[in-house]
Amino acid sequence: MTRRVELFTPADGKTVRMYFCGPTVYSEAHIGNMRAYLFSDLARRTLGLAGWDVDSVMNVTDVGHLTGDADDGEDKMQKSANEQQTTAWDIAERYTELFFTDTDLLNIEEPTRVIRATEAIVEQIQLIAELESKGVTYETSDGVYFDTSKISNYGKLTPSDTRESVLAGNRVAVGEKRNPTDFALWKLSPTNETRRDMEWESPWGVGFPGWHIECSAMAMAHHGPTLDIHIGGIDHIPIHHTNEIAQSETVTGKEFSRWWMHCAFLTLGDDEKMSKSKGAFLTVRKLEEQGFDALDFRYLVLTSHYRSELAFSLDSLTAAATARKRLTVRVADLLVAAEPASEFPIHDEHWSQFTSALGDDLNSPRAVAAVWGLVRESTQDATTQLAVLEAADRVLGLELFKAAPVEVHAPAELVALAEQRQASRAAGDYAAADQLRDQIKDAGYEVVDTAEGFSLRRL
Repeated sequence: MTRRVELFTPADGKTVRMYFCGPTVYSEAHIGNMRAYLFSDLARRTLGLAGWDVDSVMNVTDVGHLTGDADDGEDKMQKSANEQQTTAWDIAERYTELFFTDTDLLNIEEPTRVIRATEAIVEQIQLIAELESKGVTYETSDGVYFDTSKISNYGKLTPSDTRESVLAGNRVAVGEKRNPTDFALWKLSPTNETRRDMEWESPWGVGFPGWHIECSAMAMAHHGPTLDIHIGGIDHIPIHHTNEIAQSETVTGKEFSRWWMHCAFLTLGDDEKMSKSKGAFLTVRKLEEQGFDALDFRYLVLTSHYRSELAFSLDSLTAAATARKRLTVRVADLLVAAEPASEFPIHDEHWSQFTSALGDDLNSPRAVAAVWGLVRESTQDATTQLAVLEAADRVLGLELFKAAPVEVHAPAELVALAEQRQASRAAGDYAAADQLRDQIKDAGYEVVDTAEGFSLRRL
């Protein structure tokens, strides 16, 4: 809210009450969507590294998100159901499952609680009733609306240079609204259409909740009137989060969230290799179909600060895949040479750089650079390097130790071939050494040359 770097601590000094806006499950999530969830995952892991418990809540919007910012158009869930000739409930189930398939592939830890909007209808109706009792709502022919003229600081989350346009409400048409910025709390089901799949009885008539009321109701039901951190994409600032603040603080009279953190967009570059994908949904699973690992995309996202726009291209993803592979190879080499892992605290300059970077507004590019500094420049023994890498990877989530398992007890015949290869190399017979290397590779192993000799790793 202040747009300044400030020292964060949880209100109770122990547990971070975090809320972040989850997916609207009317279609598959694209990689731009997933960047925001990777950011929230990094935030959770970093706060845990700082020593706090993190109680994180994420909603799943399975009703109420309309196609138009003016609270008009169809509900996205019902529209998708009509197009696919199924029910909104089936659409919600299908795309919720696909979303969590993608988060699993990306090694995104599941929040403490995941709540579907359709599971919190009672709480949403109660919150609207409280707003009604405050005198800030009015009814139209299509629903119940929040009157933004009733509060003096509407739009306070938006930057000062955009606040005037937000207050002017030039993003939408007025229709029956009293003010352009007024927003729907409850939408009435049209009486001249086929019955909707998702609709509920309410004091104002049969209908469904507006998108914004969902997050306020679910966040406050589980975290109380004030959150520690609210996370979302930058596109949420002028409308969704602005409206959450307006309705939440009107009811409670308290600050809705002590901190706000917003992730910038991912854009598709002009790389010619992307031409087949332009205009289409690039999903995590589609990247894997092209031969990438989902964690290569995670690495790419970590190389850009969450508040900076990330230009995506297949070239940048390829470079990320190469970099992550090199880290896994280094881990495998160290595993061969290391003694049992060190215990924390670890006194290493690169570890200090790593934690300092993440503590500075989640500066993940600097944190990744600190990891590379350890790999390339460290004078620490293999055991200490491994301990640092393992601790760092618990935050970065790249699964460096799973990606490159070392075969300490490789088949004896392959060990013998590797020893012959080493002797051939020492004698300068590189042709024979290459032939032995290929023979070992055909058996499903890779020879990794180390300062101490070699190691064998299963491909």
